[in-house]
Amino acid sequence: MNELQIFKSNQFGQVRVIEEDGKILFCGSDIARALGYANPRKALADHCKGVTKRNTPTTGGVQELSYILEGDLYRLITHSKLPQAERFESWIFDEVLPSIRKHGGYIAGQETMTDDELLARAYLVAQSKIKEKDEAIERMKPKEIFTDAVSASKTSILIGEMAKIMKQNGVDMGQQRLFKWLRENGYLIKRNGSDRNMPTQRSMELGLFEIKETAITHSNGTITVSRTPKVTGKGQIYFTNMLIPERHESVRT
Repeated sequence: MNELQIFKSNQFGQVRVIEEDGKILFCGSDIARALGYANPRKALADHCKGVTKRNTPTTGGVQELSYILEGDLYRLITHSKLPQAERFESWIFDEVLPSIRKHGGYIAGQETMTDDELLARAYLVAQSKIKEKDEAIERMKPKEIFTDAVSASKTSILIGEMAKIMKQNGVDMGQQRLFKWLRENGYLIKRNGSDRNMPTQRSMELGLFEIKETAITHSNGTITVSRTPKVTGKGQIYFTNMLIPERHESVRT
């Protein structure tokens, strides 16, 4: 997905936009709400011909939202009963769209700015965006490096080895503390007995662990089977995603 842009109006709220391969996609629910539709999903189904889904960052995390092209935007406008629909149309077609095509974005109040003021504001916005991206890259770097390594190897590892990886990525947790955390959070069996520290049914269903069985022949001729839990590649990514964000705060014992 190309970079998301958000345009705001005191009268109509926000409209999320994606420019993709020369085409401009509008968040359907934003448009429908701005035009006064009580049920945005029904409005898109009734009036739009080319709804497409895109993953979009929101305050509640990444969500799959519906986007529409300019043709469907116009259809929603013409079917709206909102008295201000004509003004919304003017805002979109006279200000937002020309601004995207000319400047690659929209700056609130740009209509009354001189060229120098607009350039200065655009520079400040660009600097802010660059800073946000740099900070996001720094936050994600350890996790992404590890995820790439796991994806390449797909090798199951011992829980002790997983603890070492956690420690290298800033999580203050050794082997014993990791075992304890896994038990307390329902990933390993907590009760005392022969199956203590074995993966729970939930963990196995999620594909986070596998059990390595090793046959041991004793001096008296008897054979026993040793069972050792190992963290799968999927499990390594799963626990990394869960624990690395906490690297600035030691996991409490």
